Amino acid sequence: MTSIYKRVLGTDFSRLHPMIQRRFGFDSTDGVASVGTGIMERVWYGRAYTLPFLYLGTWRNIMFPERGENVPFTIHNYAYRDHLNRETVTWIREYHFGERKRRFDATMIYSEQRQKIVDYLGTHQHLAVDIDMSVSGQGGIRLRSGEQRFYEGRVAFRFPMAFSGIADVHEWYDEKLRMFRIQVAVTNTFWGPLFGYEGRFHAAYPEVQAGDIPAYVKPVREERRE
Repeated sequence: MTSIYKRVLGTDFSRLHPMIQRRFGFDSTDGVASVGTGIMERVWYGRAYTLPFLYLGTWRNIMFPERGENVPFTIHNYAYRDHLNRETVTWIREYHFGERKRRFDATMIYSEQRQKIVDYLGTHQHLAVDIDMSVSGQGGIRLRSGEQRFYEGRVAFRFPMAFSGIADVHEWYDEKLRMFRIQVAVTNTFWGPLFGYEGRFHAAYPEVQAGDIPAYVKPVREERRE
């Protein structure tokens, strides 16, 4: 089996820094996960009119209305086969603002139908987002969101981008710091910058068996539609 990121990048995967290859190169058969621990040097949000949007996101662990500096941060990436037998990778991000903890949850699959990564945002996979992926100049990996679709029961529609954001994610390995670095910015064509963060972290690779994926990293429900 091949990691979903290798499937997308193909031969370009070898252009990634070896440490980035390790973080993005495992699949559900490898028996490992990636758990990052570090600091978000800056967590920010846009103008005051973005706050209702961000408060709404906390309902399903999609963004949040906090900002700060030197915010303790963890990221949990586990690979497993979901109940629909799709190769899945978790992206569970936790931010500690003093006594308040915020989460930003997502699960990624490779869509045979769309021939690209689909990122399900939130605890219930209500929002499916197409992801374009490329290799950056320093051997990092860049992910950019595209079309978004909302699914709930019989309801299904393409989510208007006027009411959503485009995410630009860049992760790379800093040789001087010997740490991973990440920058994320979510913007809206009409409303401007919405939300983002930038920071650094170390990654550990704990052993994990297929049946031992922690329940807290999995979504509450899985959406069949991609």
